[in-house]
Amino acid sequence: MHAVACIKQVPRSHDVSIDPETGTLDRSGAESVINPLDLHAVEAAAQLAAATDGRATALSMGPPQAEEAVREALARGCGRGILLSDRAFAGSDSYATSKTLAHAV
Repeated sequence: MHAVACIKQVPRSHDVSIDPETGTLDRSGAESVINPLDLHAVEAAAQLAAATDGRATALSMGPPQAEEAVREALARGCGRGILLSDRAFAGSDSYATSKTLAHAV
């Protein structure tokens, strides 16, 4: 079996504030981590791979610094990590992101 865990790098929640003028998230100075819910997918993929003598891959789409998240997934048991990173992906909405990840899988 080959299990693929899609992961996303997000700002640590307690490091984020709301910009009072724009009403948007101010991520400046926020540490980036793997989305906490995605860590469950990483763990499940690693467990499935171990139980079935299969493979576990962490897959992410984002800027080059998202490599940190992929490396963390490798440290947590995934045997392979893939980061899709290109300027063409900048500003992708959920639909474009899901289509890109689906094609990668």
